[in-house]
Amino acid sequence: MSKLTVNGRPVQFDMDPQTPLLWALRDAANLTGTKYGCGVGDCHACAVIVDGEALRSCLITIAEAEGRFVTTIEGLSRDRSHPVQQALVAEQAIQCGFCTPGIAISAAALLQRNPNPSEQEVKDAVPNICRCGVYPRLVAAVQRAGRVMQRRERIGAAPAPGISAEDAARAVPAMALPQDNREEPDQ
Repeated sequence: MSKLTVNGRPVQFDMDPQTPLLWALRDAANLTGTKYGCGVGDCHACAVIVDGEALRSCLITIAEAEGRFVTTIEGLSRDRSHPVQQALVAEQAIQCGFCTPGIAISAAALLQRNPNPSEQEVKDAVPNICRCGVYPRLVAAVQRAGRVMQRRERIGAAPAPGISAEDAARAVPAMALPQDNREEPDQ
């Protein structure tokens, strides 16, 4: 049984010790923010922070993670208030969102050790593959997140989630179900 700390909580995985950490997180812990991309470590969509370092969870087994501290995107911030998440939105460095959790994790790990990275340091530390091509905005977002973490700047964009489905349907009528537009019969 592999024991580790995930998002600040002790966790035991009663699985084959050679199971990739990715599948233990997604399937056993239901932490599905960590994405499966390529399965061979090239895309970094599955990045998690392990003992302060961004690692590809498809390449580390739960046996190798035993006794270590793991942070997933869910542990970075449940309400999307982490400076990296806020800056990615503010700089419009998110498109489809599939690679975003891995990018946010890689950027957060970088900023923990270097809150003022150069453009090249960002590119080296955040090697994630993004099919949408957010790379030019990605460097600006990570550098902005660093300034926010140092309290040199604030971000007024990207409010925390919390809009209900009903409010979203009212704001965007195309999202409303057909029965939502019917008038209530008189009683």
